[in-house]
Amino acid sequence: MIAPRDGGKYFDGTLGGGGHSLAILEASSPSGMLAGTDLDGDALSRLSETFKPFGERAHFFRDNFTSIDTICKTLGWNSLSGIVLDLGVSSFQLDMPEKGFSFSKDAPLDMRFESGAELSAYDVVNGYDEEELARIIREYGEERFSRRIAEKITDSRPVKTTKELAGIIASAIPRKYWPANIHPATRTFQAIRIEVNRELDNLREFLPKAASLLEPGGVMAVISFHSLEDRIVKRFFAGPVHDVSARGIPVLIEPDTPVMERVTKKPVLPSPMEIEANPRSRSAKLRAARRRG
Repeated sequence: MIAPRDGGKYFDGTLGGGGHSLAILEASSPSGMLAGTDLDGDALSRLSETFKPFGERAHFFRDNFTSIDTICKTLGWNSLSGIVLDLGVSSFQLDMPEKGFSFSKDAPLDMRFESGAELSAYDVVNGYDEEELARIIREYGEERFSRRIAEKITDSRPVKTTKELAGIIASAIPRKYWPANIHPATRTFQAIRIEVNRELDNLREFLPKAASLLEPGGVMAVISFHSLEDRIVKRFFAGPVHDVSARGIPVLIEPDTPVMERVTKKPVLPSPMEIEANPRSRSAKLRAARRRG
């Protein structure tokens, strides 16, 4: 969908393991260039050796993808040929217990994409009042038992580790309502992680900035892993957002945002073969849109 070409300029906002960036640079050989961001310093350290052969064609920054405009300005790039965003937690982060994203191994409550960030999962779990905690779990986790879970958490404070928190959440949900294929704490962990990293706010900020930097015909592709992210992307790719004034006149809310034309009318989902090889892809949805000329 991105269709990298020689001479194009590309942006990967979530480097992770570097798979997308590597594919883009190889396909845009010999002179295509790429800028990439990741908040995880460990991820950037791992990638430095892999991307050495590309020299000045690859530019990596320890930054939030919302800095896309600043980064392009730093590089002297006026426009981009393609943009990719693979949202959520990378496999590397899930497999590192000290990051605190998973409850499969006991670890301190952290969940920060950026290790030096001010807010951690410990702060949310132990510092937010019961009502605010319930709101986050309900809105960001879409969890029907949000109030019961928040009450259990506040009664159990201080909560220090991932397994301790997972056990408290599970005990708050009646056994007959446990999801069939995921741990009962999954939605609440998602909600806390989203709050810690401002994930939805960052996505909303990024999309119009990224669209404005796309050259006419340039494509932006976004992979999301839960309905909240997917809804934001779907709505943005559907075109300029309108509202109706009190007098019944349509009003353009985002007048300066370029018009995007959907490449995918429906999200592209992983095949059964891919899910078998990589179970973490099971909830992935890929949407893409092209900037109109």
